[in-house]
Formats: sequence, C-alpha cells, structure tokens
Amino acid sequence: MHHTATLTKEHNMNMPSPSSSGRARPSRQRRRPQHGNAPRPAGNGAPQGGHRATKPHGQPHRHPTKPTGQANDRDQRNDAGPSLDSLTAAPSVIPADTTFEALGVPTPIIRSLADRGVTAPFPIQAATLRDSLAGRDVLGRGRTGSGKTIAFAIPTVAALAASTTKRRPGAPRALILVPTRELANQVGESLLPLATAMGLRVTTVFGGVGQHPQVKAIKAGVDIVVACPGRLEDLIQQRHCSLASVEVTVLDEADHMADLGFLPVVRRLLDATPAGGQRLLFSATLDNGIDVLVKRYLVDPIVHSVDPAVAPVSTMTHHVFAVNQADKAIVVKELASGRDRSLLFTRTKHGAKKLAKQLTMAGIPAVELHGNLSQNARERNLESFAEGSTKVRGATDIAARGIHVDEIALVVHVDPPAEHKAYLHRSGRTARAGSEGVVVTIMTPDQVGDVKSLARAAKIEPTITRIAPGHRMIGELVGEPAPLRKVTPQPASQPQQRQRVSRAAAQPAGRSSRPRSRRS
Repeated sequence: MHHTATLTKEHNMNMPSPSSSGRARPSRQRRRPQHGNAPRPAGNGAPQGGHRATKPHGQPHRHPTKPTGQANDRDQRNDAGPSLDSLTAAPSVIPADTTFEALGVPTPIIRSLADRGVTAPFPIQAATLRDSLAGRDVLGRGRTGSGKTIAFAIPTVAALAASTTKRRPGAPRALILVPTRELANQVGESLLPLATAMGLRVTTVFGGVGQHPQVKAIKAGVDIVVACPGRLEDLIQQRHCSLASVEVTVLDEADHMADLGFLPVVRRLLDATPAGGQRLLFSATLDNGIDVLVKRYLVDPIVHSVDPAVAPVSTMTHHVFAVNQADKAIVVKELASGRDRSLLFTRTKHGAKKLAKQLTMAGIPAVELHGNLSQNARERNLESFAEGSTKVRGATDIAARGIHVDEIALVVHVDPPAEHKAYLHRSGRTARAGSEGVVVTIMTPDQVGDVKSLARAAKIEPTITRIAPGHRMIGELVGEPAPLRKVTPQPASQPQQRQRVSRAAAQPAGRSSRPRSRRS
C-alpha cells in the first residue's frame, strides 16, 4: 500500500507575511507543460484513490516567474509555507499491472528502460510519475533500493525534452543534488541512457577530484547536472556555472544531506534557481531536517509514501550475535568467509581500513570504503566489489546510503550504529528488490543496552544468540566457506591530483558506460 498526501488550501493560498510591509504573498503559479503520452485524468488529476486539494478542471498547478537568485518571501519568516506535520496521508491502491505507458512515460524512455531489463514500474515510480510528469512538486518517500532514481529521472528527462528552451553553455536546465560522490556517479550512470534516448547531455560534479573536466563539460553545454552541493557552489562562485536556466530541481537522499550538514549550501543553491521551476524531493525518510526545505521551496506539494519511514524489509532476517570482546575479531572473520557478497560496517574510517587489511591478510580478500580514500581508490574498490572479484567490503556509513550493488547476501554491523535510521540504511544494502538478505549485529557485553534500544527504535525483533568462534549458527548463515586466498594488500592510496572523469560525464551521447554498480 502506498499513501498520498497534500496540503490543505489554508497552507497554500495567499498567506500574509509577518514582515513589516504586511504584504500578502501572491500564490505562485508554475508555467509547466504536461509531458508524456497519457492525458491527465479528469477532475483534479489525482492518481486513483489519491487525495489532494482540488482545482478547477483544466487549470494546471503553476508557479509565477521570479528573477533568478531572489529569495522567496519565505526567506524572511520561519513559520510560512507547508510543513510535514500539516500533511495527512490517505491510502491509495496502485494496480499491480500498472505500466510505464499507462503512467504517461514517453515511448523513447520506455524503450531505454526495457533495454536495461526494466519493464514494469516499482511502487514508488507508479505512485509518483503521474504527478511528476504533470509538473507537480512531489515529495517521494521510499526506502533504499525502492527505485527512487528512476522515479525522478523519468520526469526530469521528459520535462527537458518537452521544453522549448535550448541547451546553453554554462547553464544546465536541470539540477540533481546528491550527498556523496559515489551516489553522484551512480545516479549519473542510471540517468545517462534515458537522457541519451531523448537527445540530452548529462554530467556529474563532485569534490575530491580536479575540477577542470567538470568545468569543460559544463561550458560545452549540458542539460542535466548531477552534483554534490559543495563542489557545485564552488563552480558557481568561480562563474563557471549558472543555475538561472534550471527548470527542474531534484533533491535525492535529502535527509542524508541534512544529516551531513549540507542544508545551508542546498538552500543557497535552490535560491539561485528560478522560482517557477518544478521541484522533486526523494528520500528514504521525511523528517524534521526536510521540513525546512518543504516550507521554503515546495509549492502545493503532494507526498507519496510507499513505505513507513522506519519499516524493516520483510525479506530481511535480523540477528544479534552476543560475543565476548576477545572473540569478536574471529567471529567477524568467520562471518566474512562465505562465497556470497558481504558488507561489514564499522564506526570509524580507521576501523574499516583495519578490518579490510586484517581480512585480506587472513586469506579473505576485502576492500575498504570510507571518506579518507581518493576518488580513484573509491572507484577501484567499488568496481572490485560490484564485479565480484572481491566479495567483502569493510565500510563506514558512507556506504549505507545510495550506493547499490546487487546480491549482497549479508550485512554485518561490526560496530552497532548510534541510532536506528543508520541501522535501517546500513541494513538496506541487502534484501533489495524483493531478494532475501541477512543482517547480523555484533554485540559485546558493554553494548547490550544500546543494541536493545536500537532494535526497539527500528521496530525489529532480532534473533539473539550467544556466539563463540565456530558456532553452528555462523555456518547456517554464511554457508560453505570460500577457499582462502593469500593476497598482498594494495599500497596505501595517495591523494589524487587529477580527476578520473566519471563515466556518466565522459560518455558521449549514444554510448553507455561500462556497468560497474547499479542504483535503480
């Protein structure tokens, strides 16, 4: 079941500003064409079973134009605009046989999806596409792995293809903001085939690498920029890029950007986009950090939620292994010894690096992923894990969001996370797209209270087992151990001096990037 929600008219219609001028805020109108193949339904155009504030038939939801870079009236007050608390959800039934064609997706995009084996929409896509293709501001909530990338990629590409504006050097027409460089690469790779099918160009922008290839791509003219906030703001301040022509803005993993402290930069970037543009916000959770963005930037938004904010995946099995501190390292090594992919989370960067090195020296090849790696090392390790040449990855929470690799059978919380959202995001790396997965939390005696509180907050009931090295439960979860391989650890990564251009940015139109890892 999925839910839709919208704001009552009291939250949207000409709310007076408490500023000294007493000037009423005019209702913003969006000038947005309708995209896609299918006509909107009669009446208010809600998806079947959905609910929202009605408008006269034939009158689209619109924004007025406003000079680029000018702050909204909401900038001068904290209580204006809608809030998540004011949204109420109503159940909506999505037909099981819903197709992309019935949702109004343009035919070239449908063909491109079919070429990649995507023939039917995931629930978050079926829930949001009618509204996003019609130009509505949308908040979409679906847990990690639910298909959010395609849900916002389709309306972004369709909107630009239907627009009468032309590509201009240094002025992208759509902006997709993401919290990490890994996610920027993966979104870019997922977006590229759809954009190519409609004759559009895509590039990625993120830090940790040289900026020259990014500047060169933007100045050559691109339609869609997938960017991390910090580097994009740097390029704007250097006058390499302008957001004055942006028609569609997407925030992906918005709650993670809030957690990382990116909201001030995100707000400055959104202030630099025209007020009349469409805005799509997708996230695994819609919590208080997102409320600020909803109040300030979204107009008459509709919320589609296909999952409860903290619901554990039904195909995921949760275990807690109670171990003595002296046995922890051996138990972790035994859990990592299987033939399937496993992802081991540690609390610190040093812990991830140390774990990968220890496992490799013990004959279990492992790679590390954390914030201290250069971009070349990150991409090399991601590729090794995704392609299967290495089956084990030790990582910090940087790998808990957005990065998708198929067929991860086991997630191990070597160090339990501090709060339940991190637990759910980490665990969400397995049991994706309906597959099964196992999650194991290692609990030492001093962590008993914290782990119990974590399980209650995450609303899971794990199987708790007292474990020592060689326990039968390890064998039942891991299966037959893989043969040990003596592998010499790679030398420490040096800071990268020159950018290795992301595949999504470097590929010319009509060519697809070599598969590395997927994020739907």
